[in-house]
Amino acid sequence: MKKITIIIILFLTCSKLAFSQQDAQFSQYMFNGIYINPAYAGYKEQLNLHAFYRTQWTGIQGAPKTMSLAIDAIANDGNVGLALQVSSDRLGAQRNESIYGNYAYRIRMNSDGSARLAFGIGAGAVQLGIDGALLNPNDPEVFQPTGMQSTIVPDARAGVYYSDNRFYAGFSADNLVSQYINIDKYAFIPQPKPHYYLTAGMLLPLSQDVLLKPSFLLKDDRGGPTSLDLNAFFILAEKFWIGASYRTGVKLYNKDYLQKDLSKLNSAVAAIQLFPTQNLRLGYAYDFSIGPLQGYSSGTHEISIGYFFNSKNTRMLTPRYF
Repeated sequence: MKKITIIIILFLTCSKLAFSQQDAQFSQYMFNGIYINPAYAGYKEQLNLHAFYRTQWTGIQGAPKTMSLAIDAIANDGNVGLALQVSSDRLGAQRNESIYGNYAYRIRMNSDGSARLAFGIGAGAVQLGIDGALLNPNDPEVFQPTGMQSTIVPDARAGVYYSDNRFYAGFSADNLVSQYINIDKYAFIPQPKPHYYLTAGMLLPLSQDVLLKPSFLLKDDRGGPTSLDLNAFFILAEKFWIGASYRTGVKLYNKDYLQKDLSKLNSAVAAIQLFPTQNLRLGYAYDFSIGPLQGYSSGTHEISIGYFFNSKNTRMLTPRYF
């Protein structure tokens, strides 16, 4: 078990031979839209605070632990969305922190403004680091760090997001600047790679008190395997969500550099969301490993909390659906 753990950690975090460095993932991404798309800023049309904490692959030493915190609101009569988002990611010896300010210009697509097309940009900084004291390879390399190694690089991201009362879709990309910053002098810090996110979902009324919300998220970084999340939530009386997701690898285009026998199986997810009041959202998701980590990991736990600061002058349609 110890040997397997070391292999996993080194493969994911400490090898310059790896082709990509994946961004942290969230199973409740549909409630954490700013993390993947700056154009989501202002979508709820009210001051909105939400936080996420994810501990992945419990039982495996050095497994990922991720935190995300964001606050967003509207300005200029809802035509502008503003958001501040910070995140922290731990993966083995790797330490990444980031902060972004986000701006979205929201175009009305109908007379009452319930349908919007938003274009968003985000600018900020990313601190990339690695703690050499946590490395434990069988054959230490000559330049392997023995202490903390870190650097701060500027970054930018961009996205587009459409939403109305029954449908939403978005496309975004990050690491648009940091990918060009030369960090070769930090031999063990992975070079950031651009990540691309495509997501969409809809709301299907099944009865007066039961709604079905299917959605998907496609993620690619042009280096590692493309990831696809398929999700379905039942919304009961607008207060309780229960749903499931399936995460797998898909082949969108040829990647000859990838290992040929990589498993596409990843995980299945069970999730619930509860709205004890109109202002408060509580969420929990549990990921079951169904791929190569099955039998080694005790699963993944993810907790989310959202709070909405309602304003009497705010128009908010279907606030809990997307």
